[in-house]
Amino acid sequence: MRKRIVVKLFLLTTALCMFILAAILIGQTLFFKKYYANQKVEDMKASIESFETEYLQNRENTEAVQELERDFYQNYHAWVTTLDRYGNLKNANDFYVEVQLDRTDGQEFPDRNIKVPLSHLVNVDDVTEKDSPFSPGMRISIYGIKEGTAFVPYIIGELGTFPSGTFGALTPSQLKSVKGETFWENEVLEKKAGEWLDKNKQHGDGDTHSSVMMVSGTVKNVEVPQGNEAFIYSNGWFMDRVQGFQADLLLENASDRYDSFRVFDYEENGIKYKQFIKPVKEESGGTTYIFSMVSLQPVDEAVQMVQDYYVYIIGFVLLLILLVAFYYSKKIADPLLQINRTTKKIADLDFSEEVPLTSRDEIGDLSRNINFLSHTLHSHIKQLEQDIEKEKKLENTRKEFISGVSHELKTPLSIMNSCISILKDGVASHKKDYYFDSLAKEVDKMDHLVVDMLELAKFESGTYKMKMDVFSIDQAIEKVYEQLSLEVAKKNVHVYTSLDKVEVIANQPRIEQVITNFVTNAIHYTPENKEIIISTVEEKETVKVCVENKGAHIESEQLDKIWDRFYRGDTSRKRSKEGTGLGLAIAKNILELHDVHYGVSNTEDGVLFFFYLNKGSVR
Repeated sequence: MRKRIVVKLFLLTTALCMFILAAILIGQTLFFKKYYANQKVEDMKASIESFETEYLQNRENTEAVQELERDFYQNYHAWVTTLDRYGNLKNANDFYVEVQLDRTDGQEFPDRNIKVPLSHLVNVDDVTEKDSPFSPGMRISIYGIKEGTAFVPYIIGELGTFPSGTFGALTPSQLKSVKGETFWENEVLEKKAGEWLDKNKQHGDGDTHSSVMMVSGTVKNVEVPQGNEAFIYSNGWFMDRVQGFQADLLLENASDRYDSFRVFDYEENGIKYKQFIKPVKEESGGTTYIFSMVSLQPVDEAVQMVQDYYVYIIGFVLLLILLVAFYYSKKIADPLLQINRTTKKIADLDFSEEVPLTSRDEIGDLSRNINFLSHTLHSHIKQLEQDIEKEKKLENTRKEFISGVSHELKTPLSIMNSCISILKDGVASHKKDYYFDSLAKEVDKMDHLVVDMLELAKFESGTYKMKMDVFSIDQAIEKVYEQLSLEVAKKNVHVYTSLDKVEVIANQPRIEQVITNFVTNAIHYTPENKEIIISTVEEKETVKVCVENKGAHIESEQLDKIWDRFYRGDTSRKRSKEGTGLGLAIAKNILELHDVHYGVSNTEDGVLFFFYLNKGSVR
């Protein structure tokens, strides 16, 4: 059997490992790239949604928005920025040239002084304040696109650099002749502007939303970042993509194309990118675009590296198969040894250990059956021990009962024997009625004692079950008080009650017996003209029943002993001759069978007995 199981495990392990290896190879080859790209898109969408929320909260704070862009790159390794409706960077206003337009060129602008953003024309790393080709007072010409009040440049150079009379896009030869230190251009926008002009000339479309124009003016100020430029300036290819989007937005009337969250594929130098554009409606009615790009190059590199190591992986897996087969063959032997150890312990009646269920084959079935046998034997032996313990308890109860009865009957039997001898000898014949009354009292005491002993033995046997019902505790107390009213009057004590009308869950006859024992005990130990107070205190889920008698206290070291059978305290609390010494012991057992809290304590001028009952429904 051992060889058969080892061969089976070896074949199954080999097939499983080869299947897993094949699944990995196929998955990485066919599905992983696509899964990664889709998952990346979904993650980026969620990230951009989160960025949008934080942007809307901080859009008036340029530094806070730039910090959000930095955090976005650090967290997601993706670039993100915000653009206005014309495709200009919204939160990068520290890189521009301020120009005062000539009077003739400035007629179409509300203000002749305009700020020309340079972030779309030149890389900020290539320009400093010292090597900027433009300086205040220089005369420059600007080719740009005007839409509304916005003017977006795509060529800027020193006046006189451009051929006279040119308008629109310069030809490549013209560009080559004018490029120099005093020449900057946005090649993407310049190309789009040329195509747009050619298209309008061919079709005669003169009524468009944008216009291409050239203006001239004088440089008033040049603003170049002083080492604290916006984070987004530092990535040239990302700015190139922003320029392409701006060109579409201005010259292709593409705003309708970007009226919802859009995702585009883009590839450059063999690297694939995902481009995200999400429009955000501003409160002013304008539109802000969240523009983001993320590279898919990491997954390509990872997949290529894994493919290069496929040979090593296959060799490693084959070695792993051999090791796993050996491991499983050993694993088969271990349960057998464990079964042997466990059965030996079961033979010694030690059921603390179980056989681990590690398989569903023959060994697994054997382990399961041994565990079942162990549980069955353990439960039966435990039940037998409980029965023996219960029998011992009953035997002890019987012995205590016999001992108690023998002890408690000794005195009344002696008294009865004396009375019978006196009556038999005819001594004091004039007191015959007295001795007969004494005999009757002793017989009555013996009857009460035997009844109480039998009842106490029944409660202590552990076999008695309390039947619970719902009743009014105030009515039960009043019923007990009426039954004991003659004893109250005979002892000349005053009883006061303060009872809440509330229902409890308990065994009514037994609870009445407890109250009777408490009140009877209080009557016996309350001096004449003193008070007994019976009260209930309603709490959230329980009711506290209290019986307090005024008079002598119980010594603190004796408080726990008064629940013992045949207890006799000090002379001030000595039991009345009518008592059997079992009342409080019976009350204790009844309350414990109800599983409730009870106790006794000294008050300022007396003793308080109390117990709790669970509430039923309040009337």
